[in-house]
Amino acid sequence: MWTFDPQSGGVKIPPAIQPSIRQRILDHAEKHYSGKFNRIDVRFRSQFCYIDAYIEPYVAPDFDPKVFGQTADEYRERLRNTPTHLCRLRYFGNKDRWTMAFYTYSHDAYEPSFFDNGTWHGTPEEAFDTSSVYLEN
Repeated sequence: MWTFDPQSGGVKIPPAIQPSIRQRILDHAEKHYSGKFNRIDVRFRSQFCYIDAYIEPYVAPDFDPKVFGQTADEYRERLRNTPTHLCRLRYFGNKDRWTMAFYTYSHDAYEPSFFDNGTWHGTPEEAFDTSSVYLEN
């Protein structure tokens, strides 16, 4: 008996729709989360769409360069250029019906996740909303 598994398989994302998907995500991020990130990176690889954020790092006023082996400015710049992984979307042939894996830093891996709508399926915008917890200050 065949059973649909929302966290395996998928269809390669056609290059023709990648720019519009990227723009939808960027527009949504700017409209709803402006000021919570420096920039958003959207990458495509086969059936996956990866969303990363670059966030302005916090540097404590009592930052000790001896502990970190770099100045506060060097530390800040390094963190500004380190992506915060938000999520990975899986494409099944419908630009408005994706599955999502949330990036868990505790396991250093993408883990299958429900959307905030309570289902395995949603839009790229809903995936951004679900994974935006990493953008909270």
